[in-house]
Amino acid sequence: MDNIDLGWWLLLFILPFFFALGWFAARIDMKIVLKQAKSIPDGLYQSLDALIDRKTNTAALALSEVVEQTQDAKTDITAYELGLSLGKLYRLRGENDKAIALHQKLLKSPDLVGERRHILQFELGQDFQQAGLVDRAEQQFEQLANTEMAKDADEVLLNIYQQDRDWQKAIATATKLAHDETTYQFEIAQFYCELAQAALFRSDYDTARNHTRAALIANRKCTRANMILGDIESKQNHFQAAIDAYSAIEQQNHDYLSMVGERLFDAYAALNKSSEGLDVLLGYMKTFPHLDLINLIYEKAVLLYDEHKAAEMTVDLVRQLPNLIGVYRLISIKISDLPNQWKMDADMIRSVIGRYVQKSMMYRCRHCHFKSQVFFWHCPACNRWETFTPNRIEV
Repeated sequence: MDNIDLGWWLLLFILPFFFALGWFAARIDMKIVLKQAKSIPDGLYQSLDALIDRKTNTAALALSEVVEQTQDAKTDITAYELGLSLGKLYRLRGENDKAIALHQKLLKSPDLVGERRHILQFELGQDFQQAGLVDRAEQQFEQLANTEMAKDADEVLLNIYQQDRDWQKAIATATKLAHDETTYQFEIAQFYCELAQAALFRSDYDTARNHTRAALIANRKCTRANMILGDIESKQNHFQAAIDAYSAIEQQNHDYLSMVGERLFDAYAALNKSSEGLDVLLGYMKTFPHLDLINLIYEKAVLLYDEHKAAEMTVDLVRQLPNLIGVYRLISIKISDLPNQWKMDADMIRSVIGRYVQKSMMYRCRHCHFKSQVFFWHCPACNRWETFTPNRIEV
């Protein structure tokens, strides 16, 4: 009984004690918060307010004044955080010289070590890159190897190497960055294809062939590698090997067959198998009606046979999947069979459709929807690889 009474007495004394302790701690925390709030310069709030209103010039001026205040007086806001933000703001406004000067000045501080120094080096590298000083940017990012900023630096370096067309460094960097979620297999294959294309231009066929093999190892569905391989074999008069390389694209991605249609036909023609080559193209069109091969088939059929036979082939293909290009070709074929009073109107309709085809039938990036009359493996707008539609579409 005495033990129970003692427990109750202890509970009555201990609970008020802990309550008073909590109240006292809260008061101390509140004083610290109020003290810190009073130490924040008014210019910082003005800068944030200007940023919200998208007045970057006002924000930069206000923040620069705050940075000067922190250098002249002891405040709880460090020059590092403010300088980092102000430098980014300068870079956002295109004032790269100011951003570079500010970040370089901060880097001279002997107290700046470890992760903070590495973050500042990364920001300085971005300043140099935006200012067009790519060599100096590259030096900054390379210094961040084996640091906590290494991955971010390598991602920027990869973009720099692509801009400089330094494909060997791009391959090495992309390989280093590759992991389960992002393998970079498309990019690495394209980098090898760029090397192969350059070697082919120099007529260095062995090197070009090795690069295409490396591209296919990186990405076995790389259609560009087989296109280049087919070109290599054609240049060396290995026409059957060229046919095999071009034909392999059907298993990789049949949409790209329209890009090698003429080269495939020429390889067959070099083996005196022109009719067989035309039959292959016709087979592709019947299996994949969306391929952009109508005009090519008509032109080759005219050379092999005559206009009447070529017209028969083409009309059947157009009717299978009508589109603007096919309709334009169909009118061109049928116009000679029309009565004279209809020919002028038909020619006018054909001209209108022709102009519309030129304006509206384009290649388009599937990622950023950039449109072009010319096909690109590397989108000039979003810098993505293999995003352009291999067949022209109506846009």
